[in-house]
Amino acid sequence: MTPEENFWKWFIQREAEFFKFDSENEAQREKLFDLLAAEIQKVNRSLTFEFGGQGIARELVVSAGGIKSAFPAVISLTKAAPPLERWKITAFRPRRDTGHVIQVGDTVVDPAEVQFTLLDNGERAGIYLFFPGMKNDDVAYQQIGYLLLDNALGEFEVETKLGSIEMLPSTAPIEGKRYSFRELPALFDRLTARLEKRSGKPS
Repeated sequence: MTPEENFWKWFIQREAEFFKFDSENEAQREKLFDLLAAEIQKVNRSLTFEFGGQGIARELVVSAGGIKSAFPAVISLTKAAPPLERWKITAFRPRRDTGHVIQVGDTVVDPAEVQFTLLDNGERAGIYLFFPGMKNDDVAYQQIGYLLLDNALGEFEVETKLGSIEMLPSTAPIEGKRYSFRELPALFDRLTARLEKRSGKPS
């Protein structure tokens, strides 16, 4: 059996536990998630996952964890998924609500306070993200910036359609019009559509 087939055989055996797990029960959640992490990383060490949904259906999102070299593993694993009546299997983290506050360590960022400038080099989109209170090369803001981008644009598009990405203090003397972060999905889609039309590549 392939690593993908082995993973799904294992998942089917534990499916009921994952479907019914109580997200408020921290000990149970950590035990199940540790088991799942160990199994999914047998397919590729960079693979991660997220759970969503509740009630009569749940979603299992398979992610490359922002590692582009692991994208083929995400695709092969999700394509190998058997029919699962109570589950939706999703390749790559999809777009999410961009309004949620994000915290990494002691650093808390409200997306409503974040601004961006889109860049167009004629081939690929780029972006500056501006954070109030950020100091240059602040690792927490860098991590939060990528989480925000994944929420707004989805993991696949961040890795395949965004070129230059820079996280900057809001005081940075950078030219270009700045927009509220909530406007990013629509403006990004508009820019990438223009770039793809210009290059003749399909979206």
